[in-house]
Amino acid sequence: MTVRGRFLAPDGTPLSGALVFRAPTLTFPQADVILGGPVTVQLDAQGAIEVTLPATDAPDMDPSGWAYVVAEQLSGIPVGRSYNIVLPRAQPEVDLADIAPTDPAKPNYVGVPGPVGPQGATGTPGSRIYSGATAPAAGLGVDGDLYVRYEYSTVLGVTSTTVSTWQRSAGAWAQLGGDVRGAAWYVNTTSTPSTGTRPGDMLLRTDTGDLWQRGASGWGTAVGNLRGPKGDTGATGATGATGPGGVVQSVNGKSAAAVALTAADIGALATTAAGAPSGVATLGADGKVPAAQLPTAGGGAVDSVNAKTGVVVLTAADVGALDQAAADARYPLTTAAVLLAGTQTISGGKTFSTIPSTTAAPTTANHLARKSYVDGLGGGEWLPSDHGLLAWAFDPALGQSTALYPGSGPIRVTAVILRIPATVTRICWFATGYAGGLVSGSWAAIYDSAGNRVAATGDMSTATYEPAEVHTAGGATISSPLTASYAAPAGVYYVASRWQYNTGTGDGPMLLAAESGAGAPPNVFGQTPVRRFGVYTAGAAAAPATINVGAMENGANRFWVALS
Repeated sequence: MTVRGRFLAPDGTPLSGALVFRAPTLTFPQADVILGGPVTVQLDAQGAIEVTLPATDAPDMDPSGWAYVVAEQLSGIPVGRSYNIVLPRAQPEVDLADIAPTDPAKPNYVGVPGPVGPQGATGTPGSRIYSGATAPAAGLGVDGDLYVRYEYSTVLGVTSTTVSTWQRSAGAWAQLGGDVRGAAWYVNTTSTPSTGTRPGDMLLRTDTGDLWQRGASGWGTAVGNLRGPKGDTGATGATGATGPGGVVQSVNGKSAAAVALTAADIGALATTAAGAPSGVATLGADGKVPAAQLPTAGGGAVDSVNAKTGVVVLTAADVGALDQAAADARYPLTTAAVLLAGTQTISGGKTFSTIPSTTAAPTTANHLARKSYVDGLGGGEWLPSDHGLLAWAFDPALGQSTALYPGSGPIRVTAVILRIPATVTRICWFATGYAGGLVSGSWAAIYDSAGNRVAATGDMSTATYEPAEVHTAGGATISSPLTASYAAPAGVYYVASRWQYNTGTGDGPMLLAAESGAGAPPNVFGQTPVRRFGVYTAGAAAAPATINVGAMENGANRFWVALS
């Protein structure tokens, strides 16, 4: 219950002092908690107070049917008021101005809730609004109900939504008005079907510039064109200046008055006789060069090749080429194609424009696997990522229903495992109840598998690092931030925490734990020496730089821890 109040002088000046709330000693057998003693609340600079107190009708509380005694100790008022109040849980917030007695002559009173009145008659069901992508089913709803239909269509990459409203009357659905949908613009270079489009939509043909507007029966004919008419011919430009006499100054480097060029001047073949070197042949009627016009020197055979005669065999060196070994040495295979079959080694970093994919499941440990296959390995089990966490000691839903105090002083240790590298920023616990009030010497830290500290919170008795209080039914997740984020490689980590609090009033948190009934429960499993839970009863005022993993004691209490 939250109780508030504000005390001012007649001129509006805030009063100072305190209010004392007294209650009998209260026992909560189910939670093994006893509450006792007065609660003193100081007025702040505005003369206001705010305090959270147990409800006077809280369940499982002994005694019952009691009331708080409120004593006002206000500066400048010699005799403060004293009166009784009850705080039923049905009213989670209350202001003292609404319940404190205003007339000193009136006796103190206690507001007691009256009996529950009889249940009223069931009212007529109100109208409901349904929605869907198709027309409403005939048997859906009752008269007066509404139905909103959302239809989606995608044409040429443009997704449009059409909305229509229906109302049920006289046992049948009828559409109210027409469809509601804004016009869409499409761009294409070819004819466009009207399926999925709506009257009023616009289409631009970028190949022709034509504009089309969708009518009731389809696109119809173009309604315009973005290309304007051909412009007028521009004015004729001024005539350029002519050379002296308008004659050519030179041709191919010759500047004689009458230039005569030969075939050699322009790189052409001389018109020598057919069959002679560099002669010009005349094609026959069949489109081929007649045999009589072909050169006949040497009987038509090649006299030599690169100064070699007879049966000539040329090597790479004879023609200035590289053999295979020399070519490989000069030009490394940096652009070799990837083979579709066979063994091949590819070096260097590679970037894929499209991520490779496969529909086949892996069959050996070194096969690549698609994400859907890996996700499927989780089956129906909940994973830390499903709750926004990086790792946890175990599924918190499997923790025992009754939470445990961690004890004031010892160092509690829980092991967690990161399957992949992750950046850790907070350490998390789950508390079923926590009233705050940690004192100096409270801390939490993360150690690697060798016991070296890799990250830590600050002093959890300070506002920055103290976990939030928990007063809700069922509890809540609490956490403390690290002093700096930690880029954690994959591996096993030990999360250690030390809680310093007042054990007499139970100010420390009640933390979720695994089943902890046995004095020495199983803790090391399989073939690895990893201890899943542990404790150092000696404690430490600050997180040590290292912990001796082998010296960790096998404590009975096994607390849930997570990283985020």
